[in-house]
Amino acid sequence: MKQLIFAANWKLHLGPDGARQFLEAFSQHYDSVADREVWFFPAAVSLRTVAQSIQGHDYMKAGAQNVFGEPKGAFTGELSVPMAQEAGAQAALVGHSERRHVFGETDAETGKKVRAVLEGGLVPLLCVGEKLEEREAGGTLAVVQRQLGVLDGLSVTDLGQIVVAYEPVWAIGTGKTATPSDAAEVHAAIRKWFVDKGVAADEVSILYGGSVKPTNVASLVSEPDVDGVLVGGASLDPEMWATIASVDID
Repeated sequence: MKQLIFAANWKLHLGPDGARQFLEAFSQHYDSVADREVWFFPAAVSLRTVAQSIQGHDYMKAGAQNVFGEPKGAFTGELSVPMAQEAGAQAALVGHSERRHVFGETDAETGKKVRAVLEGGLVPLLCVGEKLEEREAGGTLAVVQRQLGVLDGLSVTDLGQIVVAYEPVWAIGTGKTATPSDAAEVHAAIRKWFVDKGVAADEVSILYGGSVKPTNVASLVSEPDVDGVLVGGASLDPEMWATIASVDID
């Protein structure tokens, strides 16, 4: 049975001490649930701490928030996939909207990172999503399909390793959330994109991200094409994150 994925993106929060304290508190509020995994994407400086803190819990994974497309070299300030793996990462976010729109990451750079993550044996969690003006212009699916285009040329086997997160940019940190039916429409289109490439429909995990909180997570994940969530702000409170990750799904 495919596992639901509840992924926490801590962004620029929680150094090593804070991450350790968070996980100690989280463990007091969370009991593992059979049908799901809990992933943590801490800042790079806290990656090893998180990986060590969750050892022995097979339902938890640690991941890097960002990686570079080359394995080594004169690239001051970057994090390579081999370094992330050595620190304990099992996955990596790629193409998050903040990387695209704050730091200017291009589709070509995103595609290179996806391949580096796959070559390094980690799971790429590819983020896609439209800005408000693109949505209002009716361009949501065109934007998402363009962003998925960075995967063109990958084998069916490699495509089957990728997890996708649909994060409408207008919903990240704004308090606005796509309705469950809005999310389901985009998720269905993403799944069809993979199926058209030869990947089995039930092999693709597609998460929703964007102002997810305890009051809306159940309605979102209850949609048939939503396989979990990628959560920012609400994942920084250990008790709230435990509530989200424990939610009952009809």
